[in-house]
Amino acid sequence: MDESYAAVDLGSNSFHMIVASQVDGRLLIIDRMKEMVRLASGLNDKQELSKESMQQALECLQRFGQRIQEIPLLNVRAVGTNTLRLARNGNVFLSQAHSALGHPVEIIAGREEARLIYLGVAHSLYDEVNKRLVIDIGGGSTELVIGRGFDTYVTESLHMGCVNMGQRFFDDGKIKAKKMRKAVLFAMQELESIEMAYKKTGWDTALGSSGTIMAVRDVVQAQGWCDSGITASALTKLLETLVAIGDSAAIDFAGIPERRKPVFASGVAILYGVFEALNLEQINVSEGALREGLLYDLIGRMHNEDIRDKTIEIVMQRYSIDTEQANRVKDTAEKLFHQVKTDWELDERTDLKLLVWGALIHEIGLSVAHSQYHQHGAYLTTHSDLAGFSRQEQIKLAMLVRSHRRKFPLEEFESLALSVKTSVMRLCILLRLAVVLHRSRSNSGLPEIHMDLNKNHITLDFPSDWLDQHPLTFADLNTEQGFLQAADIKLIFN
Repeated sequence: MDESYAAVDLGSNSFHMIVASQVDGRLLIIDRMKEMVRLASGLNDKQELSKESMQQALECLQRFGQRIQEIPLLNVRAVGTNTLRLARNGNVFLSQAHSALGHPVEIIAGREEARLIYLGVAHSLYDEVNKRLVIDIGGGSTELVIGRGFDTYVTESLHMGCVNMGQRFFDDGKIKAKKMRKAVLFAMQELESIEMAYKKTGWDTALGSSGTIMAVRDVVQAQGWCDSGITASALTKLLETLVAIGDSAAIDFAGIPERRKPVFASGVAILYGVFEALNLEQINVSEGALREGLLYDLIGRMHNEDIRDKTIEIVMQRYSIDTEQANRVKDTAEKLFHQVKTDWELDERTDLKLLVWGALIHEIGLSVAHSQYHQHGAYLTTHSDLAGFSRQEQIKLAMLVRSHRRKFPLEEFESLALSVKTSVMRLCILLRLAVVLHRSRSNSGLPEIHMDLNKNHITLDFPSDWLDQHPLTFADLNTEQGFLQAADIKLIFN
């Protein structure tokens, strides 16, 4: 099963998994699994997940894990969205989820979720000519994207979904006209800040994706209110019918399962608000969504089409990073990596990529101020929207930027998960040494440097007399020796 892949989407309303094989360069979907977990309903007022909701989610992940246990680890990617972004005890759940699924779960930012949704839609309905608006209503958030082909122009994630809106406006299950008006108005208020920008960008066609919009499509077409997609008039009839029914438990549309009934009215209110705010007359519906986008993004990574490489290039341009210096540091860090990767148990496909990205943007903070620029850089790296990166990846990348100079911040590594703490610290050491060796910012190449390890001892061997001829580098290494000594790492250079 070397060419099998799996993508797992831990949504706020439902968990999805898609399994596919690549055959003759084409992707063949071989299995889909979906369970309505409604994780968002497990968040309390303190934004903590209840034990019951976590247990239900973990049982679902165990079932998913059994299905994909034969697929290679690097061919599986699992992501969490809005609810896990918000959950204050999310780290506890993520640790248990890793054990249940057999794979780590990454948290992605709202705009990254939007990008992946668009990618899934673009692959299911490829159109390189028309500019498209894509709308996705999830359990905890609503994503809106405008793009063409596989490229996005604007992406946004709004904190309104069918679960949290249901709890806010229809918590007792009653669907009253006044409640519906308030829910629609709230949705329009959320859209107010992006409405003009989206209209200015414009689109040729509008598409919806995921469970809520597909359920609405199924109902309005089954009722004969429209022939294709979802029209504004059909959506209005559906909203009025829900108010007339008056109770979520009494909803009796064919194809609406019991577990969707409590969140159906709120989903309709959000979609109605989107139609009103963006003056939509009709949308079509795509079968592709986040999990398909995640799958194609994963396959791209496996075949050297990694969006994260492009993102780092954009960051370098945006913050006017000295590319010559960045590449000098990168090349030396790579050479050191290859000398120690076996002894330090570093992975060439994951750890080396992180080291390269860290080397390329390690001076990003200079765009803010020279003083303490490594700290400014860490902040920018942590809190920027970086396409393709999960929250955990950004934190690790920020640690490299933060730790590449001055005092080795040993205490800050305590915030990292134990499974990655050691490898990130080792990558930081490699980056620090590369930075020290290029402090002169000279184009003169370095000699062959041999790096040797013995427990917490690092030895750098230089050609005879080279350090005598480069007294500033010798002095810089002496300084670095003191910084690393504080972290119980002994640096020796000959």
